[in-house]
Amino acid sequence: MAQYVIGDLQGCYDPFRRLLDKISFDPAKDKLWLTGDLVNRGPKSRHTLRFVRSLGSSAITVLGNHDLHLLTLAYDVKFTKVRFDALWKILGREDCDELLDWLRMQPLAHYDKDLNTLMVHAGIPPTWTVKKTLARAAEVEATLRGDHYDTFLDEMYGDNPDLWSDKLKGVKRTRFIINALTRMRMIDADGRIDFTHNGPPNSAGKSLIPWYAAPKARWHGTRIVFGHWSALGLVVNDDIIAVDTGCVWGRQLTAVKLTGKPKVSAVQCKEVSS
Repeated sequence: MAQYVIGDLQGCYDPFRRLLDKISFDPAKDKLWLTGDLVNRGPKSRHTLRFVRSLGSSAITVLGNHDLHLLTLAYDVKFTKVRFDALWKILGREDCDELLDWLRMQPLAHYDKDLNTLMVHAGIPPTWTVKKTLARAAEVEATLRGDHYDTFLDEMYGDNPDLWSDKLKGVKRTRFIINALTRMRMIDADGRIDFTHNGPPNSAGKSLIPWYAAPKARWHGTRIVFGHWSALGLVVNDDIIAVDTGCVWGRQLTAVKLTGKPKVSAVQCKEVSS
């Protein structure tokens, strides 16, 4: 069995299918990891959701910030700070409710013990171990899967708190967990999340570092795979695999084989942001 991770799809369904053909993905025997942001900006978010859902247990996806935006829109939560042009096209379709119910059941983090590999959409705070990352992701997952998820979605947006504390409770606690796992790129020396910089790491200034470069991070020793950061591009080494290569911006969609020696495959994209 081969296992592959593919970066942010953002509704780029046609390149996604071409990439699966290129790696000869067989859902009967292979496993696909997806780093989240299945939807938004690209032209075929609904097709993408339908297809990933049809793969069943052959595909594992974590939730990204754009996936959460879709859930927010769908449940009539008042939020207008993000462009939702492409997301509105998903709503009101014949299978919309089924797709959204499936989406909110997806995890925020996934760990494979045999591969010693953890997948999140964006990042992990340096004070979190792999075990604690999974436990904190599970806190949010339980809320999203529960009866009062709409209230939770209404409260989850905001940049504060930007630093983890074990004393955080309620909305502040879940908001930080979501921001870390689905939005984080750069942090300061204390581990405080910077929400302003989304360019390449070397253009952020000396006071900030990429979250994965934090010294003595407690998740060290486990390989982390993530997307979210198209300006970072492809990074493949023993510690991290960053795999958002900007398909929706007309660059590439990339798959990295996780089993055995990492192997990179990519297809060119022509998608244009909506």
